[in-house]
Amino acid sequence: MKTVGLTYDLKTDYKFRAGDPPDANAEYDHPSTIDIIADAIASQGYKVKKIGNALNVLEQLDKLDVDIVFNISEGSTGRNRESQVPILLEMAGVPYVGADALTLSLTLDKVMAKKVFISENIPTPKFFEVKNIESLKDSDHLKFPLIVKPRFEGSSKGLSEKSRVENLDELRKQSEYLINTYKQPALVEEFISGLEFTVAVIGNDNPIALPVVQVKIDGETKLGDKFYTFARISSDRLEYVCPAEVSKELSDKIADIAVKAYQSVDCRDFGRVDFRVDNAGNAYVLEINPLPSLSTEDVFPLVAKEIGLTYNEIIGKIIKIALERYNIK
Repeated sequence: MKTVGLTYDLKTDYKFRAGDPPDANAEYDHPSTIDIIADAIASQGYKVKKIGNALNVLEQLDKLDVDIVFNISEGSTGRNRESQVPILLEMAGVPYVGADALTLSLTLDKVMAKKVFISENIPTPKFFEVKNIESLKDSDHLKFPLIVKPRFEGSSKGLSEKSRVENLDELRKQSEYLINTYKQPALVEEFISGLEFTVAVIGNDNPIALPVVQVKIDGETKLGDKFYTFARISSDRLEYVCPAEVSKELSDKIADIAVKAYQSVDCRDFGRVDFRVDNAGNAYVLEINPLPSLSTEDVFPLVAKEIGLTYNEIIGKIIKIALERYNIK
């Protein structure tokens, strides 16, 4: 029986510091989620070893005694934080499920990821970066409305109703708030009014997009100016619809772009791509997440059901894909 190590960060382990935003631990998992993932791995015929975060990996590096690690660790501090566990595992020669350190750093930094998308002709909203408020002297970069995000955060950290801005004064205030609160530049994008989707992708040489999932907010799929916020994610106002309530043509187009985005940043084994689609049917990649949430409240259980698999089986399939990549029998 093969042993699968499980690396992760717990919300309950995070120690809030002075000046931290209220969503500082948003990317981390609840202990119950880790238990569910561990049970899913065990159900597929593996022995599970819970390892924990990067510090735990570092302490146990010469005695991990696992065949492969299922990594969902978000790491701590900085734009390379998601790479901390993969780098340690690579140094020790330990196989692991999921993207490598380069891909994880590249994709957490939304500006760098968008530069790759642009170079690969993958549609993404136009953008500019605000490193300091003094550099923001006019609004001629893009037309309002705009949306303002932290440059390297996930789980909708830093996103609130104030993130969508209508004028230069609002743009200045929100950019200044993010720069001061999250200690990083602000990413400013054109706001795409319309529909929102997310697509799970699995595989390596020939990755496949799983059924397209549509985002519903406050009971509506036609979102218009509504968008993901941290508050909505942690409430019952956000729902996922699978299959998406759109034409096969649009669904196929989104799925095709999702696979191209996945390949453009060298994702491995599994990932998720988020989209907005405007009123003319143009699809734009907002971001790609090679370390997506595997919570039972997220999209993976939904798409697994749609293709006739259980949650446990989709976890098993991801592990099998990774073992095949390493040629581990």
